[in-house]
Amino acid sequence: MEERLKFVARLLDGEKMAVLCREFDISRKTGYKILTRYNDSGLEGLTDRSRRPYRHANQLPFQIEKLIVRLKQDKPTWGAPKIRERLARLYPDVHRPAISTVHAVLDRHGMVERRKRRRNRATGTPLSNGCRPNDLWCADYKGEFGREHGRDRGSQTLDRSRPWQWRID
Repeated sequence: MEERLKFVARLLDGEKMAVLCREFDISRKTGYKILTRYNDSGLEGLTDRSRRPYRHANQLPFQIEKLIVRLKQDKPTWGAPKIRERLARLYPDVHRPAISTVHAVLDRHGMVERRKRRRNRATGTPLSNGCRPNDLWCADYKGEFGREHGRDRGSQTLDRSRPWQWRID
């Protein structure tokens, strides 16, 4: 606000808009906007304004949101698809929200139980340890990749008892 006040004070003293805007490193459009706000609202017009939007275009009306919550309270076992269909039957003239919107409303009000994810973990056979060098070897096929003269297959072999020694075939 301090910079805006200095800007307006120097404008009112008679300095040119273009010169001041260049000095304050703002566009002339912004300079005129600051001046207009000062002329309309005085010092209040120079304060920082909220950047929050005035309205949300896709926001669900609160009446429909209340209906969704009330339906879920009446029938706790119903999910979003069934609640959506019930809204369509009770109020056919009202635009019905998407299933994902109904679910988001229920989630926002804490009416959705999250399921635990089942994770299928692969269980392989454990590798046995070799007792002596060259007793057990492991191989890893890396696939095909191009070289200068044709294609080559890459693989890695490794002595299980000495994992620091490996070679690429």
